[in-house]
Amino acid sequence: MAFNPSPKVAAARDIGKQFGMDIVIVLMIDTKTGAMSYASYGKDTVLCAAAKELADIAYEAIETRRGL
Repeated sequence: MAFNPSPKVAAARDIGKQFGMDIVIVLMIDTKTGAMSYASYGKDTVLCAAAKELADIAYEAIETRRGL
């Protein structure tokens, strides 16, 4: 797995280390602008791919329900 230096991914990686988790997903929403973002982290290549897949599903679910 390639190291990702992104500050968002670094935060997710730090949370994983702090709490002993192998997968971390951080969902971010700015309620003033409606901007959305996420960061995902997996401890190895397989877990990283799983984290991204789960984050994509969660992100899509939020986008779908935004109008409710």
